[in-house]
Amino acid sequence: MSETRKIAAILVSDVVGYSRLAGADEDRILARLRALRSDLIDPTIAVHRGRVVKRTGDGSLVEFSSVVEAVRCAIEVQNAMVERNAGVPDDRRIEFRIGIHLGDVVQERDGDLMGDGVNIAARLEGICEPGNICLSEQAYWQVKSRLDIAINDRGEVQLRNIAYPIRVYSLQVGVPTKAKPAAPTAPLVLDKLSQPLAPPDKPSIAVLPFINMSGDSEQEFFTDGLTEDIITDLSNVSGFFVIARNSTFADKGKPADVRQIARDLGVKYVLEGSARRSNKRLRVNVQLINAEEGGNHVWAERFDREIADIFDVQDEVTRRVVEAISGKLGEKKLVARSRPSNLEAYDLCVRSRGKCNNSRSDNREACADLERAVQIDPNYCEGHSNLAISLLFGWIIWGEPQEPSRAKALIHAQRAVEIDPDDSPLAGSWAAFSFMSATGMKQNPNSMLPFGLIPTMQMRLRGWGSCKST
Repeated sequence: MSETRKIAAILVSDVVGYSRLAGADEDRILARLRALRSDLIDPTIAVHRGRVVKRTGDGSLVEFSSVVEAVRCAIEVQNAMVERNAGVPDDRRIEFRIGIHLGDVVQERDGDLMGDGVNIAARLEGICEPGNICLSEQAYWQVKSRLDIAINDRGEVQLRNIAYPIRVYSLQVGVPTKAKPAAPTAPLVLDKLSQPLAPPDKPSIAVLPFINMSGDSEQEFFTDGLTEDIITDLSNVSGFFVIARNSTFADKGKPADVRQIARDLGVKYVLEGSARRSNKRLRVNVQLINAEEGGNHVWAERFDREIADIFDVQDEVTRRVVEAISGKLGEKKLVARSRPSNLEAYDLCVRSRGKCNNSRSDNREACADLERAVQIDPNYCEGHSNLAISLLFGWIIWGEPQEPSRAKALIHAQRAVEIDPDDSPLAGSWAAFSFMSATGMKQNPNSMLPFGLIPTMQMRLRGWGSCKST
């Protein structure tokens, strides 16, 4: 047979006012959209086990086996966009409309989906408010008792080219206590997601944010950087499933029940710890917990080292975690990453992570810190690659002059690849992207990044999703 029928959760999204945004500056909007897809949207879809069926310019059609996962994915993306649009002028913001429906679809031999299930999701997206999510009644009943968010019952709506009215529910993301009904019906406030996720068929782990024990809030950046780098190291281990950084950092500072966290994230193991940094010493406590077996400790250790040995500690924690989970390293070889030779350069780089998309002033501060970092350590791969990204974001988002931003970005991205071509697809991808930007080459708007280089591995900037599901 050339086609099959099945029930699926369908998510359809598009960019609000895309034609207006593209008309104002097509190159910039395409670059921003590609960056969003590579560092936020596609990693989030992967974490929630979705499949991108196809892209239609600024829109996407995504299939999920679970409505709960589809809604979780949509909420995470919309919440992230609220943060990313903070400080961006209204006429340059990227906002999404999302429609979700559970229904019968026809799957073609090439994987494409067709049928009423797809059509209804597309029509729901069309009537959705910017930044919100619209659910059909069929989808709503699957999640109505599992979400801590306000829902507006919009009543029965006659959707275009759909033969019968569809009852529609609207999720107002980011304002759970202030949502007002579009119809006279009162808002429905739903409980938190309680349906546990099944762990994948491979070693799966979530690394919780390490606790800063220094008593100095200024050291928070260092503790977060240590956590992020351990996530990165574990993500480079073949055959491991490592939860995204933006998922594990979501509840930072809140009381944590590791067993509940593991159920919510669908992992077997949880790594947690604390770090205390003084002028010359670094003390790190780490424990690995098997949440499936009642929260039993698999391994715990204290590291008391010279502060300059931080990179040895990162490597040792990663090695011990892999050994504890796998019994032995075996074929799970650790991928050595390029490390800085100077701790000040590392501090500057960690401080700059994620600042590029906060505000124009933060972006400029990030560029200055990273330029200082690579001046101190000219062979610091991450410093060069993150500087390339920050320079490009200055042009793409914050309106910095195209030159020298693009030309400088190209220089630093190429330098990152020269230093360590095997470090991560990140450097190579952004080198290609910088080359495209510097030379004015046009790309297929449906592609995420030029030359097919998609950085689905960890994005090392703070606030960018770090995930791996090899």
